[in-house]
Amino acid sequence: MSIRRNIAFGWLLALLVIALFTRLGFWQLGRMHQKQAMLDAVHAVLHDRRPQPLAVAADPQRGTAYAWSAGAGRFAALPAILLDNQGRGDRAGVRAYRVFQPVSGMPLLVELGWLPLPGDRRLPEVPLPATTHVAGLLLPPPSAGIVDVPAVAQPDGTLLAIALDLPMLRHALRLPALAPRVLKLDPAQRLAPGPAYARDLDILPNTLPPERHLGYAVQWFGLALAVLATALVLTFRKPARTQGARTPRTHA
Repeated sequence: MSIRRNIAFGWLLALLVIALFTRLGFWQLGRMHQKQAMLDAVHAVLHDRRPQPLAVAADPQRGTAYAWSAGAGRFAALPAILLDNQGRGDRAGVRAYRVFQPVSGMPLLVELGWLPLPGDRRLPEVPLPATTHVAGLLLPPPSAGIVDVPAVAQPDGTLLAIALDLPMLRHALRLPALAPRVLKLDPAQRLAPGPAYARDLDILPNTLPPERHLGYAVQWFGLALAVLATALVLTFRKPARTQGARTPRTHA
């Protein structure tokens, strides 16, 4: 009876572990499909490049959509925002943002580009661009995840953030409103004055691409199969005989 009880407990534990690994595998598959859908949507937008007015950035019904947008206006004389922990290749850096006020519509954040950080982490200067016309990809801000840390004001007024929490930034910048989408500047657009920003239209910077999620899903499913195989082997293998056991003698 004790052996059966141990087998039942072992299978219960194995099934719980298999269920956990399988769930993690399907979660990774879900993330793969989600990110692939995002990449496909952006590819379609970049293929057409039909510019929409900057005012569409304020549409709450399209807060998670992608669009190519362009329009006139001016960069507001407000502090720059530097998004920290933004690697590019093997270099550490930040992504610089400024508030742009369109001729008509709600102000929105514009990503000027990526800048490297030196070894002493001295923050780069982000001059106010004199540009009066911008074009680029409208998209939701990078996910803040579970981080809830306010942006830290630097001595020059620049805000250093580890996540783009738009309501929090709107409050820090003392703006009555801020569009729910941000604009990634067209890499071909030049800004003056300003440093040599590195720009791209990558919507998944510093995150896992779809193929990595697929690889992790395969690993989790493989672990689930390994646990199942181990449980089957331990259940159906023949018990080994005790070494040195003697055959009982028979007496005439």
